[in-house]
Amino acid sequence: MLTADDHRRIEAAVAAAEEGSAGDIFCVLAGEVSSYREVPIAWAAAVALLGPPAVLAVGLRPLMLAITAGGWTAGQASALPGELAFAFSGYAIAQVCLFGLVALITSLPPVRRLVTPRFLKRHRVKKAAFHHFAAAHSHAKDSETGVLIFVALVERQVEILADAAIHAKVGDSVWRAAADAVMAGMRQPDPTAGIEKAIAICGAALKAHFPAAGPRAVDRPVED
Repeated sequence: MLTADDHRRIEAAVAAAEEGSAGDIFCVLAGEVSSYREVPIAWAAAVALLGPPAVLAVGLRPLMLAITAGGWTAGQASALPGELAFAFSGYAIAQVCLFGLVALITSLPPVRRLVTPRFLKRHRVKKAAFHHFAAAHSHAKDSETGVLIFVALVERQVEILADAAIHAKVGDSVWRAAADAVMAGMRQPDPTAGIEKAIAICGAALKAHFPAAGPRAVDRPVED
């Protein structure tokens, strides 16, 4: 996670990026955007449903081969249904035990983060980013050139959203470059440097297309 000094650096970068432009830059640094409660349940259900049948199928194969080879007597063959009934009676118990064990293990935060599908993380980060963008836009009603840089620190993903006016002028290339800067910074010892670079990229686009007509108001702090 980022330190207080990192937050000060980001606030300074936002102030510098907004200086000389009529746009607004909102930088939101989020921890984990979701608890992903459905992930442990999904993994537990999958293992409980698929595990016992697979083990049972492998275990019965030698038995069925012996039967088809003709090496069993009629009495031994008649005992097979009872053995199968015993095996299937333990089937439900095995499923319950597996479900509980897998759910418990995958509920541990490090394990849950590891087994959570990337597409689900991406979806939740996008949803959280749109929520913050709508909230930021409601507080800046007179601005049609706002840019949101949303960084999900735990998921290690970034979303950059912009109002229609600035997006029409800039297109996707600038936002993609800013997002790439954040992602590159996350792979370095100083991730804040990547966020600062992304803020500078967005600020340059705002200054180029929407220069300030007068002095700016006091800048907002970085959101956490």
